[in-house]
Amino acid sequence: MPAKIVNISEDGASLAEQAYQKIKQRLFDFDLMPGDRLSESELAYQVNVSRTPLRQALQRLQHEGFVEPIPKVGWLVPQLNFEKFDELYDFRVLLECFAVRELCAAVEARSELKALTQVWHVSVKRRLQDGARVGALDEAFHTQIVASAGNGEMLRTYREITERIRIIRRLDFIKSERVAERISTTYDEHAEILSAIQRRRADEAQRLLRAHIEFSKLSVRNITLAMLYRARNDARGVHKK
Repeated sequence: MPAKIVNISEDGASLAEQAYQKIKQRLFDFDLMPGDRLSESELAYQVNVSRTPLRQALQRLQHEGFVEPIPKVGWLVPQLNFEKFDELYDFRVLLECFAVRELCAAVEARSELKALTQVWHVSVKRRLQDGARVGALDEAFHTQIVASAGNGEMLRTYREITERIRIIRRLDFIKSERVAERISTTYDEHAEILSAIQRRRADEAQRLLRAHIEFSKLSVRNITLAMLYRARNDARGVHKK
């Protein structure tokens, strides 16, 4: 059997991706806390990669705003900036509302809406109950609304916003004390938004969309603050021991 040929550049990219995903997950879980300083040598050991792919992963996380470099020291997990998150959410609302108006004004109904309807216009018995899966579908729903407007630059910008707020947005379906209620509400609200778009009622669709996103923003803010509070208390308890 001939020896397998390994592309070194591809292998390095794969290791960088693994490091990126592992570190990002620790950030999402608040295993790495806002204000923590990160040592490259310790991180490389923890995620089991060499310095080169680790730095590639950290640079990617820096671009997304999840870590900051400290010259000659290492890296820092910045404090959560809720003002910045609010700005990103506001920008997100503007893009989605524009897309909704474009969809309502379209001469022909977009085929993508039919696919979304099949996901969200379902009976209670057919609704998914897994928070992580519903969270992914929720993100896909909003992204598809923007994509359906047909503006590539708008979609690119929207995806960047989505990536930057994902650290708190995903908590709504995973860490909420009322996950089942949030899932049910999401199905109902998405169905209402789609119905308004299909009836070409742009003002109603935008109003429903704004209310839907605003409630989610407040929910994840409260969850995030509660998680930070618990994580800091747990850390203090460990230090005392």
